Amino acid sequence: MPFKRPNKILDEAPLYDYAIAALGRRMRSVAELKRLMRARVTNDEHGTLLVECVVARLKEQKYLDDRNYAASYSAYRRDNERFGRRRVATDLKAKGIHPEVIEKAVEETYGDVNEMELARAFIRRKRLKKPASNRDAARTFRALMRAGFTMATSVKLLKNWDVEEEVLTALQEEATEI
Repeated sequence: MPFKRPNKILDEAPLYDYAIAALGRRMRSVAELKRLMRARVTNDEHGTLLVECVVARLKEQKYLDDRNYAASYSAYRRDNERFGRRRVATDLKAKGIHPEVIEKAVEETYGDVNEMELARAFIRRKRLKKPASNRDAARTFRALMRAGFTMATSVKLLKNWDVEEEVLTALQEEATEI
């Protein structure tokens, strides 16, 4: 039996309650919340107006703020998941945060962070070991790049593990092609 589609909300009060419940489950950006609410309203001017009214009300009550969201999201990703600056910026961009807000939040969060120490903490968290083969070195390099660390940091870490120079050169070329 297929899932029942939610009834379209035609009034501001139930849409506001839905938005509060969505924000109660987890913090969201304005774009994420708008996307969720658009699925609950009619696809016309009235529905768009309802969504905008609810968003304005939530912003006025300080329940919805992209600056706070970006700051707490980037601090969480830095402290708990040990991700690099680029990964956090990419994730925030995917969540619909304005580029200027992303830049400011990431700069404030990562301004005084030593990227090499953060990369080492990421490696400890992921329990990555010294690569035994070129394939393992490539896997570690790609993991560091996906985690948002710069190529220079990733290469320096692998050099500390005595990975061959030609393997590092090949990995750098591969990363610049992408």
